[in-house]
Amino acid sequence: MNRVATLIIFLLLHSFFLYAQDAIPVKIIPGEIFKEVKKDPADTVQWKWKRSGLYNLNFSQGSLSNWASGGDNFSLSLNSYFNYYLLHRVGKHTWDNNIDFNFGFLQSSSAGSRKNDDRVELLSKYGYRLDTTNKIFISGLFNLRTQLFDGLNYITKDSGVLTSTFLSPAYITLSIGADYKPIPEFSLFISPLTSRVTMVSSNKLYKNGVYGVPPGKHIVNQPGAFASVNYNRTLFTNVSYRGRLDLFTTYNHNPQNVDFYMTNLLSFRINKYLAATYGLDMIYDDDVRLFGKTNSSPGLQLKSLIGIGFMMPLYVAEE
Repeated sequence: MNRVATLIIFLLLHSFFLYAQDAIPVKIIPGEIFKEVKKDPADTVQWKWKRSGLYNLNFSQGSLSNWASGGDNFSLSLNSYFNYYLLHRVGKHTWDNNIDFNFGFLQSSSAGSRKNDDRVELLSKYGYRLDTTNKIFISGLFNLRTQLFDGLNYITKDSGVLTSTFLSPAYITLSIGADYKPIPEFSLFISPLTSRVTMVSSNKLYKNGVYGVPPGKHIVNQPGAFASVNYNRTLFTNVSYRGRLDLFTTYNHNPQNVDFYMTNLLSFRINKYLAATYGLDMIYDDDVRLFGKTNSSPGLQLKSLIGIGFMMPLYVAEE
């Protein structure tokens, strides 16, 4: 319970810090999630820098006593999501930066305490406009995806085998290609010139030859082709969707086996600070062979989370 109390205090302080930091701007937050700031039509000054984001914290708790149907006597779940973006526009140049952080914690009487979500992702993309319609760009992309805490394959309630940790694995993608943006809510990036680096920095894991990194090595580099589709839109009043699909295939080993990473977030805003969310992530990586009867086969990884809790769009600032 000490770990549970510590985690609750940490997340509450985190929420309070974000609220206090934006206490004044929150009063002028737009009425809809992800809604853009409306300018006076007479204002012809274009912004060069734009920044905003989103913070979400979901909490659920259950307890049973003499419950004939069975179940955990106690369960506690906390899930937190933080997003922040910084955009730059000047002339024909664009520079988009985005950071996402997910963390989830589960405590139950049968399973003990463990995380159920852990992701840190940084995306930076520079583009140079090629046409007069502002739709086609030549772009360079950098993407880093990893986690912060240990991941275990649990054997008992309180112990398990280490399967992942910070920078183990870490996926680093460097890519040059064409970026098509027909509307502000949609973009399609395609690159035949991509380098994906897979890193296993942990001294406990790199000897095992996991995540496609040969035994005894910390890094493997795979040249290949990459495509990324992004779609962010307010679908209805108070209903928003954010989705992304990444596809990658390597040229030098089983190019027919395409790796993909997909993330989806559907938000139903109830009031200014309360929202229901549904998140669905899907990953297939042919090099991640941790599944099947012998724990040596690739498999489709699924993560589905439903929650109701605190949601605060951060103040949109333009300069």
